[in-house]
This record gives sequence, C-alpha cells and structure tokens, in this order.
Amino acid sequence: MISGFSSAICTRPNVSFSNTIRGVHNHGRVACLATSMSSISMTAARDSENELESQKYELLKIIQDTQRGLVTTADQRSIIEEAMVVVESFDAGKEIDLSKLDGTWRLQYTSASDVVILFESAARLPFFQVGQIFQKFECKSESRGGLVRNVIKWSVPRLLEENEGATLIVSARFSCVSARNIYLKFEEIGLQNINISEDLQAVIAPAILPRSFLSLQILQFIRSFKAQVPVTSPERRSVGGLYYLSYLDNNMLLGRAVGGGGVFVFTRAQALTF
Repeated sequence: MISGFSSAICTRPNVSFSNTIRGVHNHGRVACLATSMSSISMTAARDSENELESQKYELLKIIQDTQRGLVTTADQRSIIEEAMVVVESFDAGKEIDLSKLDGTWRLQYTSASDVVILFESAARLPFFQVGQIFQKFECKSESRGGLVRNVIKWSVPRLLEENEGATLIVSARFSCVSARNIYLKFEEIGLQNINISEDLQAVIAPAILPRSFLSLQILQFIRSFKAQVPVTSPERRSVGGLYYLSYLDNNMLLGRAVGGGGVFVFTRAQALTF
C-alpha cells in the first residue's frame, strides 16, 4: 500500500517541453494581439473625435460672419447645410440624452424665417435691437420630456439698456416622440427683466437729491415688472410644433424644425436665471 502510494507520488505526467513552450508562445501571441487591437481601437476613436471637433469648428467658422443668419446667400446656406450634415453624421441614430440636453444654449445661426425676421427688423428699425437668443432646457431629471424656454434679449435704444433692455420668454412643454424628435406645446409668453437706460432713469428720478418717493417707486416697479400671457385656453387649441434634434453633445446642439421651418445651430452657454 505504501509502495503503491510512493509509486503514485513519483509518477510524472507526460508533458512535452516543446508543447509547454508552444502554449506559452501562443498565449503571448493572443495577449499581444488583444493589446494591439485595443490600441488600434483607441487610436481610431481618438482620430474620430479629432475629426468631429475639426468639423464642428469648420461649421462655426462658416456661420461666423452671417450675423446669426441675417446675412446669407443661397450658396452660403447650401454650404452651411452641407457642414451641418457632416457633423450630424457623427451622431446619427443615437437617442436623445436628456441629461446632456439640459441647460442653456446660445443661438449662433438659424434659417428659420420667424427668427430671421427679428434680425431684419432690428437692422431696419433704429428704435429696435435684438440681443442674444437662448434656448433653456429643463429636463435633467425627466425621462420623456421637460420644459424649454426660448429667451430673447431685446432693447429700445435710449429708453432701455443696449441689447439687454428687456427679456421676452416663450415657454413650452416638450415630449420625446421618437429617438430624435420632440414635440413642443407652447404655454405662455412672458416679458420681464426690464432695464431702463441711464437717460430715462435721470428723467424719472433725477440725480439731484432728494429723490421723491414716487419716482423711486416708479423705478422699482419698472425693474420688477413681469407680465405673462398664456397662449392656450379651453376655447383655443394649443400651438405646437415638431422639432428634430439632429446633433447633440456637451457643447453643440443642432436642430431642424420639421416641415421646412429652418435649421438651428446652438452652442452651450452659461446658465440663465429668471
């Protein structure tokens, strides 16, 4: 019994040294191949990201001198459209990330006639200015929709502060109807943040003391004035529209109003408070 046990201990498995070396060699080849493939994949991803950033920069450069869409020719609009399509191709088919969409976006360019007409009016009329235009999405904790505010800064020279004398806000609820389409249901139009010019302040409440209680009350009323007008009522159908978000990342948003309503190019902006 002990002899058998001793014999079992002393018996060596029949393992070929050359097979062992070959196995180690093959394992090394597999590990090397996996590392090589991972490196190629990382390089390809980096190249794709660099190409995307280059195309985004090219798009912004093309629209830079259009005054947000006011000054464009048919050829320029065609070039801008082509540049947008190139950027959109990097994000095609992906579902809208609402947490990424959440926040404030500054309008850089549009071909939408209902926005361009504001720029045209400001260019023609000496008593009307259009400042920055934003879209503010509030949907970080939502899964299928949220709130969007279209914010327009405008002014009347000599009466209000330049470009940001007052703020017009058009608020809408939106819902995701497909991977990329959202439906907007407009709720109200508001006017607030009225900042009168120093000239007008001097007329209402002269710098020469003492200022009257009434003049100070007038200034305070103007500064805190806020008006909101609903665009829906039980007797009237709500105004709405379909909006296609064609590209979205952390610093750029491209959109198209479905039905030929125009295209939009936005970049990320600092948060707005109301």
